[in-house]
Amino acid sequence: MLYGSISHWRRELTTGNISPSELVQELARVTAEKNPHINAYISYNPEAALAAAAKADISLPLGGIPIAIKDNICMQGEPTRCASQMLHNFISPYDATAVTKLRAAGAIPFGRANMDEFAMGSAGENSSYGHTENPAAPGHAPGGSSSGSAAAVAAGMAIAALGSDTGGSIRQPASHCGIVGLKPTYGRISRYGLVAFASSLDQIGPITQNVEDAAILLNAMCGHDAKDSTSSTHGTEDFTAKIGQSIAGVRIGLPKEYLSSGNSPEVTAAIELAVAKLTELGAEIVEISLPHSEAVVSAYYIIACAEASSNLSRFDGIRYGYRAENTNGLDDLYSRSRAEGFGPEVKRRIILGTYVLSSGFYDAYYAKAQKVRALVAKDFAEAFEKVDFILGPVAPTAAPLLHDKTMSPLQVYLADIYTIPANLAGLPGISIPTPQNGGLPIGIQLLGNHFAEADLLRVASALETSLA
Repeated sequence: MLYGSISHWRRELTTGNISPSELVQELARVTAEKNPHINAYISYNPEAALAAAAKADISLPLGGIPIAIKDNICMQGEPTRCASQMLHNFISPYDATAVTKLRAAGAIPFGRANMDEFAMGSAGENSSYGHTENPAAPGHAPGGSSSGSAAAVAAGMAIAALGSDTGGSIRQPASHCGIVGLKPTYGRISRYGLVAFASSLDQIGPITQNVEDAAILLNAMCGHDAKDSTSSTHGTEDFTAKIGQSIAGVRIGLPKEYLSSGNSPEVTAAIELAVAKLTELGAEIVEISLPHSEAVVSAYYIIACAEASSNLSRFDGIRYGYRAENTNGLDDLYSRSRAEGFGPEVKRRIILGTYVLSSGFYDAYYAKAQKVRALVAKDFAEAFEKVDFILGPVAPTAAPLLHDKTMSPLQVYLADIYTIPANLAGLPGISIPTPQNGGLPIGIQLLGNHFAEADLLRVASALETSLA
């Protein structure tokens, strides 16, 4: 099993204890053994990875390290299906910028990680290629939409992985699988080559075995990209530099709205443990308020679905993607191609998004949701005048059972209540695992101000160490 960190395997590679080719071969062996049961990868390409390993420069920061890539992030010459029948035969003609940067740092893209279709879901059950199992909690959902990325890392089928986070899709599966997931500041990592769900919310980020690995991958991927109009021009830095430094005197905000009676006892206990550990480390815990928290789910789903409706209109059966056969005219081609190519959850969100953008409803729903988004951002701006970071749950409960028929779509959407605000405000957030003690994995979340990743990772690493 490949449970060693990036730093561990870099030492093994540079000392000659293992070669890049041997590491890829071991990853392929473990994946062939475990993937039929977990379904973390839709596909993987050992031959291409071995060819890259043969040329790997182990002097580079990620030289020889194989990385799993979520199926909505383009890899040249490989399928990019977004776990949807709509793109079942699409082969990407180019690399996403994040993948280009990983290759430049010496990493070896290995396989296409399963996901909720078009990144729409929080359980890993909406893939056209079958659901993903949670290797850390058999019978329970791995979380979504980056289900395969998280499951691959948790199962030892990947040293690290890339996911995307639109409303918690990195942090929530990391929490449910007992590993680390980092959503960077919006614009930190280029979205070029990420198939868009909601363009103002989507962000690529790392899913890893520890906080330091997340910092290492962020080092490799961040930076301005002229191909992405939303890419930030903010300067980059070494995100590993502050790891290990003291966090004494750091002010950690604890929103009273996040201490809801809706949290399970296990989640409440995890937060209390994190507060105790942070206090021992010299941090100051400050109660704060995020008064518009109750409105975030409604505002998010209006904005996200509206953007999805627009972004997914390109999949029409004409230019590329799934095309229905034996159709009767253009209207029938459009409707049948989309009806047959998209799954139920994607259709639900397209319909909702089209509705809120339609004449007579735009001002009542979409425009109002954007105003709520501004209020949510204002809440955080005021909070960060009082504190340095914000602590809270990742989700109200641990991972639910797979295919839990007692949960309505609304209840499923509410599972993202604590992760959505960071996407609405464009903030960085990280999920850190807490001790399981025989129970289900539960992560706790730290949020930072815009472009505060270096200090966020410092605090997260200190907390990670104290919880170990």
